[in-house]
Amino acid sequence: MKLKHIAIRNFRRLENVTIDVEEKETIFVGPNNSGKTSATAIFRCFLGGRDFKIHDFSVARIADFETLVENEASGPPEISLDLWFEIDPNTIAFGRVFSLLPKLSDFTRVGFRLTYGINDVKKLREQYFAAYPSDENGKRSQTLFEYLATDANLARHSAVRYASLEEAKDENDGVAIVATPVEPEEGKRLVKQLIRVEFVDAQRNINDDDNSRSNRLSAAFASYYRKNLEQAESAAEAHRVIDENNAQLTSHYEVQFAPLISLIKGLGVPSVNDRELRIISSLTPETALRGNTELLYIDPNRQHELPELYNGLGFKNLIYMAIQARHFHSQWQETAENRPLCLLIFIEEPEVHLHAQVQQTFITNIWSVINQSAAGKPEFTPQLVVTTHSSHILDAVDFEKVRYFQRSYLAGETVKAGIRNASDVLSLRAFSPEADIVEGVAIPPSDTLAFLKRYLRLTHCDLFFADAAILVEGAAEKLLLPSMIEQAAKRLRTCYLTVLEVGGAYAHRFEGLLAFLRIPYLVITDLDSVQPAGYPSICRADVAGARTSNASLKKLCGKETVGELISLQSADKIDEAKDRCIAFEGDVLVIEGANQFAMRPRTLEEAIAYENFAMVRSGSLSIGVAIPEALAEAYEQIYERIKSSEFKKTDFAMNLLANTAIWTVPAYIADGLRWLELRLCGPAPKEPPTLKDTDGAAPALKSAGEAAA
Repeated sequence: MKLKHIAIRNFRRLENVTIDVEEKETIFVGPNNSGKTSATAIFRCFLGGRDFKIHDFSVARIADFETLVENEASGPPEISLDLWFEIDPNTIAFGRVFSLLPKLSDFTRVGFRLTYGINDVKKLREQYFAAYPSDENGKRSQTLFEYLATDANLARHSAVRYASLEEAKDENDGVAIVATPVEPEEGKRLVKQLIRVEFVDAQRNINDDDNSRSNRLSAAFASYYRKNLEQAESAAEAHRVIDENNAQLTSHYEVQFAPLISLIKGLGVPSVNDRELRIISSLTPETALRGNTELLYIDPNRQHELPELYNGLGFKNLIYMAIQARHFHSQWQETAENRPLCLLIFIEEPEVHLHAQVQQTFITNIWSVINQSAAGKPEFTPQLVVTTHSSHILDAVDFEKVRYFQRSYLAGETVKAGIRNASDVLSLRAFSPEADIVEGVAIPPSDTLAFLKRYLRLTHCDLFFADAAILVEGAAEKLLLPSMIEQAAKRLRTCYLTVLEVGGAYAHRFEGLLAFLRIPYLVITDLDSVQPAGYPSICRADVAGARTSNASLKKLCGKETVGELISLQSADKIDEAKDRCIAFEGDVLVIEGANQFAMRPRTLEEAIAYENFAMVRSGSLSIGVAIPEALAEAYEQIYERIKSSEFKKTDFAMNLLANTAIWTVPAYIADGLRWLELRLCGPAPKEPPTLKDTDGAAPALKSAGEAAA
């Protein structure tokens, strides 16, 4: 039996979400504070022994507590977790499920709901009113929410309720969920037999202290030994072994731990240049039976031993996670009576202290540890949920296994501004691009999806952790973008941006994915002018009737000619529904003395040259050729030089970055960056008032005595 999907209501940021769970591993990704940890924490509260706190209720439900004070019948807010399992009717497990839920009518899906809320509203109101009577104005010194936040009041007045779930058709032929209440004690028993949940925490504290917060590997090995391995047969035998020769018990550990050490070696640690692991007995006979051990690192050639604290945190972190996963799986397998039908293991932020190559192989390595103990028994395969910020881990898993957490507004909020207090969860398995036609050629959804998978896997899995994306033509734009942001939109420096180098031919292919993920994005691309007729050879952008060869501009703007694109207004380049702005070159009026000339760039490099014409003229920004005196001739010379094969765009960008003079960001890029800045950061704060009065003179500063007077 496998957990198929979960539904969470009113828990922290997760106001109302449904999350599909994969048969093997599911990957939770998203920006910071987007709800990934909340999706783990609700399992801790319902199934892991952690107490609920008043702040676990969604922000949208806070007002419901005060409504409860005014009206007892309004009903208290509740947190709920729905667990939906999928089961094969032909397996032995089905018989157990049927015996647990004898009224089951759907023989493939099993649902169970856990709900947390106020148990007796009347009693709660009475005790609250007695503790905080109202004054003559009808006010109380503490709100009900504040009352429930102190002195374990919430726990005293609340309880978990249980219900079995079934899907049934409603009157409109839709699907309705029918909940059948289950008695509390029976509910606890049923949940324990349906699922076991274990946690490998994000804060593993793999350090070198021996305090209560330390999870030393020595202790982890000792715990694993006590709970999972064959120990010395009796106290007398253990005493004899210790008394005769401590080395004999060390040999005993060596035999027992050999399979686990072998698995750990399979993780790539120790590497060929690292010391080997050895478990030794280091304690007195009185404590040996408790499995106390010490982990050493040993050089097999020199037989030189080092204590655990002399190795790196990444090394210890990986071993600890492997031991934990193996331990949880072994304990589940070896449950003799009423073994839970499903094992779910949450692993939070496994990338901590691990270098990139180990992160990429982490999922495979953890499965190798688990699969050896499963020994070809599919019914003993657990499900993993990995929460991560690592693009390297994401790179190594299938696209469809990703669940993307995105910050959103609370349901019913009409003004879309300010703090986003809720989250949505999107399954990439549900993403399917639309069929497309580019340059008259039909591109099926499967081709677009395959392209996106390859591109993201090769370059930009960090897209899933970004506040916004910027799609650029090539390396030059990517190199210059940080400096452009510094000059044109400084507040973007505090935002998490992903820069996708996609060229002019592929930006539109990201349209569907970015819309699905609801990520705002800026497309910075080139006019790429070509001759109006015949073979599409490049031409100056001001040629009459010139067309664009840029597939993205044609698709996203719906225009074929350069003239049509240039005539677009700023508002025409913004699509609010798709959260997108498109930036491309516009005319640049170059003024030199009494002369002026409109120059229309077809590429970024031309735009930089025209916007910084004085620097190009003086040679402080060189393009490798002399600039003619006449502006019309200068325009032609710059165009010809930049389009030539001798011109190196990356070198030009690097020279610009190395230039000590202040250069001007092309206007179209500055406008696009300001749109993104406004979108992410809101309106710029007003300048603080100065000390000058209305006449422009600074007011006299008073002394401390004068101010006091």
